[in-house]
Parts: sequence; C-alpha cells; structure tokens
Amino acid sequence: MGNKLSSISSSDRRVRAKQVDDEPVFASPVAPSHRDGSRLSRSHSSHETLCEKHVYHLPRQPPPTPPTPHRPLAYTPLTVACPPSNDGRLARAYLAFLKSFPEYQSTWILDSLRRTDFARLDRSGETYVDYMGGAQHPESLVRAHSDFLSESILGNTHSVSNSSKLSSICAHDARDAVLSFFRAPPGYTVIFTANATGALKLVGESYPFKQGSSYVLCADSHNSVHGIREFASRHGAEVHYIPSMPTGGFVLSAAKDILQQHHPRDSAPSLFAVTGQSNISNTKNPLEILAHASALGYHTLLDAAALAPTSTISLENTPVDAMAISFYKMFGYPTGVGALVVKESFLKLLERPWFAGGNVDVVQVPGTLVTRSASLHERFEDGTINYLSLSAVTDGLRFLSVYLPFLPLRLSCLMHVLTSSLIQMRHDSTGAPVVKILSKLPSKRLKYIGEEADSGSTVSLIFLSPSGDMIPNSFVEHVAVSHNISLRTGCMCNPGGAAALLGIKDQMALLYPGVTLKDFERVVGRELGVVRISLGLATTFHDVWRVIDFVSNLANDRIRRKLWDAWINVPVGQAI
Repeated sequence: MGNKLSSISSSDRRVRAKQVDDEPVFASPVAPSHRDGSRLSRSHSSHETLCEKHVYHLPRQPPPTPPTPHRPLAYTPLTVACPPSNDGRLARAYLAFLKSFPEYQSTWILDSLRRTDFARLDRSGETYVDYMGGAQHPESLVRAHSDFLSESILGNTHSVSNSSKLSSICAHDARDAVLSFFRAPPGYTVIFTANATGALKLVGESYPFKQGSSYVLCADSHNSVHGIREFASRHGAEVHYIPSMPTGGFVLSAAKDILQQHHPRDSAPSLFAVTGQSNISNTKNPLEILAHASALGYHTLLDAAALAPTSTISLENTPVDAMAISFYKMFGYPTGVGALVVKESFLKLLERPWFAGGNVDVVQVPGTLVTRSASLHERFEDGTINYLSLSAVTDGLRFLSVYLPFLPLRLSCLMHVLTSSLIQMRHDSTGAPVVKILSKLPSKRLKYIGEEADSGSTVSLIFLSPSGDMIPNSFVEHVAVSHNISLRTGCMCNPGGAAALLGIKDQMALLYPGVTLKDFERVVGRELGVVRISLGLATTFHDVWRVIDFVSNLANDRIRRKLWDAWINVPVGQAI
C-alpha cells in the first residue's frame, strides 16, 4: 500500500442519502544560532563582495522582538482586520475565533507575512492545505534568488575558476547554515541530496549490515524508511518493527522492549530509524528514544522531513547519528534539494557500494583501485551538487528562523478550531457525523510563543454518509477541487500508519507477492486511504474556515446529492 490514488468506475458510485432542502450552516468554532555564536552569519567575507545582492531581505514589516517565555506579544491592531472576503459569515466566525483563542493575536507577524510573501494564495482564491506534501514558497525568497542568479556567474564546484569558487562559497555557506539552524555541535557535516528520500537511501545502501545485524524501525514510517529494509535483508540482517498504535506512533515502553531484545551483539552493527513526526497520523514520536537506542549500541537515524517545517530541532539535545530533511517541505523553495545531516564519525563507518565523479581522487583504469575524496561529505555526494540552488537554501533557513518561533502557537490555535468544528459537524438528514478523524488529535493547547506542540498540524480523516458508510475519497477530492481546495488523499506513502488508522492491519498481513492496490481494495471492500488536511507557515484562519465551510456542504443532503450526481458523470480518468 503506497501512495497510489484509488479510482472506481462510474457505475460503482452510489450514495445513501435522504433528500432534504436545508441550506448548509457553518459550524461555529468551539469555545537558530551559528556554531560560533553569531546568527546564521556568512562564513566568508569574500562572499559579501562577490554576491552583495544575495543577502536576504526580510519583508518590510520588521519582526517583533521575540517574547520572553510565558509572556505573549503585545496586542497589535493588525489582528482585528478580518481575512479578505466579502462573506459576512467569515467576519463573524473570525471574531468568535479571536474571542476563543486570544493568543492567536500574538502571531500577527504571520498575517503580515501572508500579505507580503504569499499574497498569490488570496489572489488565486486557492485554499492550500497540503503543507505536509510541500510548503508554499515565499515570493521574496524566489526574488532574492533570481536577483542573485541574474547578477552572478556560477560554475561547477569541481574547479578553481572564479565562477567555481563562488559556487563553492555558496555550498559552504549552505552547509554552515544547515548546521547552525539545527544547532549541530562540532563533529557534524552536511551531505546534499535530492531530498529526504535520497538522504535515507544513502544511509541504507552504505550501512555495513551483516549477519547478526538488526534494523529496527517504526511501522508508522514513510516508505523511504521502510525501503532500507531491502538493504538490510540483502546483507543478512534481521528487520524488526515497532508496532503502531491505532492513532499512529508507538508506545515508548514497547519500543524500548523491542530495542532491548534485538540490541547489537557480537560486534554486528545495528541501525534504529525513527520518524520524528508521522506524515499521516500526526503523531510526534518522543525523540528521547534515540538516546536510549544509542546507549544500547545502535546507530540512530532520524527522518525529520515532516518534523522540521514546524518544530525546533536541536542536535545538541538530540545527538542523532544521521538526520534526513527536505528543504521544499521546510520553506517551499528550492525543490530538488535535501540533506543528510550526519556525524563525521558515523560517515567513516559507511561503505559506498559504488563511486562516481566528484567523490573520488584517483581511479585506476583499467584496474580495481580507487582512492576516495579526502573530504568526507564529497565521498557521499555523487556527481555535481545542485550548486545553483544552494544559495537559496541559506536564505530560506534565515527566512524560516525568523518565523518558526511563532508557528507552533498559531498552528495550535488553528488545529483546535479545525478539529473541534469537524467533530461537531452533523448530517442534516440523520444527525450522524460527517467525518471521522483517524489521526492523533492535539491534546495540548499552546498559549505562548516558544512552546512546542505535542502533535503536528495534520488531520487525516474519512468522510461518512448519513448512514455511516465511508464516502469514497475520490469523491471528496473531486468536490475539494471544485471548491479550489488543495488537499491530499491516499495512503501518503505510509502503509503502516495508514493500516493502523484504517484498522486493516490483519488484511495487511495477508498480502501476497504481486498484489496490487486494486486487489487490496477488493479484499477490504472500499477505497483505501484517507483525506489529509495539513497546515503550515502561510495558513490563516481564512483557510481553515474555508475547509470547514467545504465540509458543511457535504453535511447538507441536497447539496451533497447534487455534487455526487456531477461526480458520477465525470468519465473515469478525466482530469477534474
């Protein structure tokens, strides 16, 4: 079960609903520092001369001074302005929201950011709630990068020309910025990859698995983490899973027991991989499990692709051996660049299965001798790195470091109003629930800037008919598209998490070689997957309100029937 979308024929599209004429009613809301101490500073004074335009310019509105813990920012008049809309219901809902969540006003700087860097969202009328799939790019970041590229001459880093030197400086600055952002102590380096998946694969293919080794991982993990088991099994290692709870994540005591049972013996290296935040179940796993695994002799790998965009990660406090990230999930631009943040001592244990241009010093041809590059990170960067994009990574990290402290509080407010409103939504014909939220609900309501949430900002759910049957995700997605809402449906490349949420772990155990998603769906008797709504840096109350309003349409029997009739008449395979 991967991330392939389901589809059903028009003849199979049926709905069990009773016709009524009521109009939908809106459900009211329920009441980084540099390693030398400087703030993401340029490490080369020559860079300031070579690329003066490259220095990132923040939005015109200066950010407020970060508040002291447990002391919110002062009220600002910006918060009283209703999000842009001519809908009076929205204005009333927004005022009710501010009354229930006054702490939201402390995050007004993100409203200012929305108007300056993400204005295209309001101009287009698109409601984007797929931040777990990819963040939206800040317009000023793209402009700054475009200006830099327009005035700079960059070349392949594998040379000593002026253009190559500038590219090398940009790469060096980007590595330093990554280490600074994640507060990495000395001994860490950065390997640039295509994405977090590439970083995870790099560890999997190079780790010295052998007979007696163990690879321990969580069932609620991305396929890129599961895929490492192929490398482990191929070299004779055993693979052991930490089971998922019904709402995702794992029980800490159970995880410790499994790690203890399979801890490294007889000098056989063993690897433990943990997902910092699930991309489907919304759980944040306790990172202290990494220190426990390390104490047992495991090497530790953190998949932080879903965690890094909205949470502060300190490698001083969590000294994991290796961590995988994708920058497009953190700040939207550039795509095609990720990183493995890794201990140099761990890199020395890895064994590359091949070599390529850029990571070698001498190659005997014909022959079998090869001398790897003297630089550790170069040994793992195959070919030429994406040197044109790396300056944007430095500026993107600077950008995110300004706004990240405000994000957990804002998303906490929005998540609470979204989930409480969806839970209260009822079909007007039967009074039955419209949705069933399967992912972890936020249990902690943040009140102050600087606090960290105990869960993510993702809602995975299924829609229900008035009789309680699951409405096909493909219908929900069709209606969302018609309402200009960008969300996600499917299993999110997380089969273990999806199986736990959907209650199909027993059916998962019965899968056979060559099985397809459609085969699996025929056994289960319905489309597989969830509807995923995920919030991020540019999300406002207006976006959340539009999602709630969209769901209210499906609560109205007459409107839902009309939408259903329009959907079943769309030819299968036709773009919508």
